[in-house]
Amino acid sequence: MNLDQYLDRPGGRTLTANGDTFWIYDPAGDLPPERQMPWATLVTSDAYDSASHLDRPGVERLNLGLPKADYLKLFPAAPEAVDHTALDVVLPHPVYAPQYWICVVSPSEATLKELEPLAELAYRFAVRKYENFRRR
Repeated sequence: MNLDQYLDRPGGRTLTANGDTFWIYDPAGDLPPERQMPWATLVTSDAYDSASHLDRPGVERLNLGLPKADYLKLFPAAPEAVDHTALDVVLPHPVYAPQYWICVVSPSEATLKELEPLAELAYRFAVRKYENFRRR
């Protein structure tokens, strides 16, 4: 899946490691590694968690880190039961939901279009965190 058309933003860098892709806001390209927090990721394997069963052929998971208020608009209360293997459904992230991340396993083009405003929120949140870091 080529997500560049949805996730490429000014000042952004795209990094890949172990088949996964990370979108980071770092306009000067000089953030120290410990500050290179992605605002979006595309995970392609079960290497770090197996909740979504990404070992299925052609299955991958898009993840977005949202500001708390925007996450809570989607999920005001933690869902009691979440099937993280469900395809093309916006869900709380299986591991990082407490940090206000959402995910979609194998999003369709229609779902990607619906996610565009959320991707913009995640990007703007990353910009704000970067600017706060630079002001210190």
